[in-house]
Amino acid sequence: MAEVLIQAIDLRKSFGNTRAVNGVSLQVSEGEIYGLVGPDGAGKTTLLRLLCGALHPDSGGASLSGFDVAGQVERAREQIGYLAQRFALYEELTVLENLRFFAEVRGLPSSQWKPRSQEILAFVGLADFVERRAGQLSGGMKQKLGLALALINRPRILLLDEPTTGVDPVTRQDFWRLIIGLLQEESLCVLISTPYMDEAARCKRVGFLRGGKLISEGTPRDLRGLLAGRILELSGGPQELLLELARSAPGVETVQRFGSRFHLRVGEGLAQAVLQRLGEGIRAAGGSVESFGPIEAQLEDVFIALAEEQA
Repeated sequence: MAEVLIQAIDLRKSFGNTRAVNGVSLQVSEGEIYGLVGPDGAGKTTLLRLLCGALHPDSGGASLSGFDVAGQVERAREQIGYLAQRFALYEELTVLENLRFFAEVRGLPSSQWKPRSQEILAFVGLADFVERRAGQLSGGMKQKLGLALALINRPRILLLDEPTTGVDPVTRQDFWRLIIGLLQEESLCVLISTPYMDEAARCKRVGFLRGGKLISEGTPRDLRGLLAGRILELSGGPQELLLELARSAPGVETVQRFGSRFHLRVGEGLAQAVLQRLGEGIRAAGGSVESFGPIEAQLEDVFIALAEEQA
């Protein structure tokens, strides 16, 4: 059985009247990528800061690789590599100088950080750029350097706070290849916050955070299964007509736009009735239907449904 490396129990943190983290409990085991998903203000960053000891909880507790974050904070921090949403690089220092600085801050002797630096830089694809100043790196290369800095101390736990926000799709793909490769190379777990549902789908388990609460968690497959048989996808035109008719159709609970298509969430057991009646209604109103049928729910559909239940 895989070792539990992250354990949070009923963590709570408020700032004034705002409950940023409201009773969150979770576990993440070795070899696992856990995706923390939620909108801005959901509490993702605050939760990660509580886990790494940068903030003190109002109540509740957490342990990292068996070390209590409150009572054994230094030992707990030795277990983690942390990549903040806005991580700080010293832009006047070279790639290697940045690694040396962060390694020495961690208390690593040169006999450890030098070979580790070469190993990490080769892994993230920066081995040929050790003498380049950090300020001269592209956005994607800075991101990879940030990951290298988080890995310098051989952590058992990697905490990543929206690491791909603001980068291009190709760089996002490269970053995820590195993360997945890490699990094959090293004995660790990854807790990553992300606003992107396609990234959440790559995780072994996903937790939906809203208003500081963990409203649901599970594997992507299990979460999508919560809406099995209840999502219909509609495309055609004119789109405003389709949207108006879909929203007013009996049995339709919500309608969300996904590019040029609409996802309709319908009541349990009502999919066929909605398909027939709404399709006829669109044609009778002079609209056209290109495609209309049941699809597997996406994580976006599930999150929207869960958020509505909690509202």
